[in-house]
Amino acid sequence: MAQVKGDKQPAAKAPAHSVMMGQVLEKPKYPIKKIGILVYDGVNDLDLIGPRYVLGEMMGAKTQLIALKPGNIKTVNGIEIVPNTIIDSVKQLDILVIPGGVKGTILAAYDAKVQNWIRMIDEHSVYTTSVCTGGWILASTGLLKGKNATTNWYRPETFFSKNGVIFQNKRYVKDGKYWTSAGVTAGMDMSLAIINDIYGDNYTQGVMLDMEYDPQPPIAGGSPNKTKPEVFNMMQTMYDMGIKPLVDSLEKDKLNKERK
Repeated sequence: MAQVKGDKQPAAKAPAHSVMMGQVLEKPKYPIKKIGILVYDGVNDLDLIGPRYVLGEMMGAKTQLIALKPGNIKTVNGIEIVPNTIIDSVKQLDILVIPGGVKGTILAAYDAKVQNWIRMIDEHSVYTTSVCTGGWILASTGLLKGKNATTNWYRPETFFSKNGVIFQNKRYVKDGKYWTSAGVTAGMDMSLAIINDIYGDNYTQGVMLDMEYDPQPPIAGGSPNKTKPEVFNMMQTMYDMGIKPLVDSLEKDKLNKERK
């Protein structure tokens, strides 16, 4: 049927972007301005990059990679990272993220300078967090004593039990201002939960859509209770071979120093 000129109704105007943002973005719970992620040689790549990407979506916040000393660092997979600054230059953060790794993580957990810096930052932080074995470093400061927390699936008693931390076998755990996550990929879940705590559901969904974050692994797995016993035992034995000798050596050195 022929359309009479002028008969067409004007299309409804799309709401202005600022109006749409107002519908999605709730007033933040806390004014987060400074986010720092501790980095060091041997840090796990995704422990660092996952939270960096997610928390980088936080409006108005500056995210920095903070190294233990000047110079570039290499991740556990050999990727070279250029930090923004070093711990000596940072006195205050709203969010501190402590990622994990293996050897570098264990060494940091026995480093008094690192422990003292974390305690100083924690005095004024809104959130103090850890990813994977980064929880071992956080536990070593004594800040998690008597608190619920999680960490990598490998022998949580290694650093948790002896530091008075109550291990929870969960993807991530919140106890007051302390947020801790299980291994590697769980750091993204924890970071999204922090975004949700600050900005609410709508903004969090926007971040998740930006990432197209909708995990669908090909098989069940990824946690001890979803892993075949023979696979779990093989992985634990492999970890034992690399971790136990270093921890035992550092514990011996620590005991000798305390006796002097």
